[in-house]
Amino acid sequence: MAGIRTGICSGRVVAVTGAGRGLGRAHALAFAAEGAKVVVNDLGVGLDGSGASGGPAQGVVGDIAALGGEAVAHGGDIATADGAASLVATALDAFGRLDTLVNNAGFLRDRMLVNLGEDEWDAVMRVHLKGHFLPLKYAAAHWRAEAKAGRTPRARVVNTSSGAGLLGSVGQGNYSAAKAGIVGLTLVAAAELGRYGVQVNAIAPAARTRMTERTFAETMAAPGDGGFDAMAPENVSPLVVWLGSGASEGVTGRVFEAEAGRITVMEGWRPGPTADKAARWTPAEAGEAAYELLARSETPQPVYGVQPSS
Repeated sequence: MAGIRTGICSGRVVAVTGAGRGLGRAHALAFAAEGAKVVVNDLGVGLDGSGASGGPAQGVVGDIAALGGEAVAHGGDIATADGAASLVATALDAFGRLDTLVNNAGFLRDRMLVNLGEDEWDAVMRVHLKGHFLPLKYAAAHWRAEAKAGRTPRARVVNTSSGAGLLGSVGQGNYSAAKAGIVGLTLVAAAELGRYGVQVNAIAPAARTRMTERTFAETMAAPGDGGFDAMAPENVSPLVVWLGSGASEGVTGRVFEAEAGRITVMEGWRPGPTADKAARWTPAEAGEAAYELLARSETPQPVYGVQPSS
């Protein structure tokens, strides 16, 4: 495979959901390039989750094979118990083990809140949040069994959140809520699964994919004079590969932003200014205290899509 390779994932088996296109495809190819055997999951659905085709997953398997790697396709719906369980089973049947799970599958049903239908809310919650929970649940059950049998793994999970989940995004209330939920799920899973040799982290990527064509329309310029395509999904994959490798020992429960050539550790909610009366406040007192605390606090980052005030 082309480029400088280190074999950082040699011998590892990696399952990537939503790997038929975009970021998932880039991750699958990057893992294979570093020596991993890959389970390529994809339903082959449209941007809104409609339709289904095995073509995208099989295409990525073919690309990996053409470059000298090993991969198998998985067409199950990972937002169902059967589909998630079969993802893990496919890795074990094909390669005899599972070392890394990359949860990446998703689609959009964007609407302003007053126009957002219940079915559109449920569909996005299902594929993003439930579609993270179920593969994580079944992979974790396998790794727990391995640890209890005296074969403690060096397992890794990389979840996919978003800047929309960290800051919010106008017109994406369902997507933002689901992606925020993934951060919470990541923190809990990291705390619960560490005893079994499992590390769980999340990324908030920014790249050119079907899901972001409208969001990044103004920043999706062609590569500059240096040939660096800042919005290429392949820019995000090196961090995902490292987090999914044994080399990331000790890194768990963290969230990273990855975009172009930039990696940022995101620092979540932590206590800011506080006031303690040591007794019950009246509403007026609580309001006065809140105003005073807000005056000493940092201004939040703006929600995506909010126009800056003049």
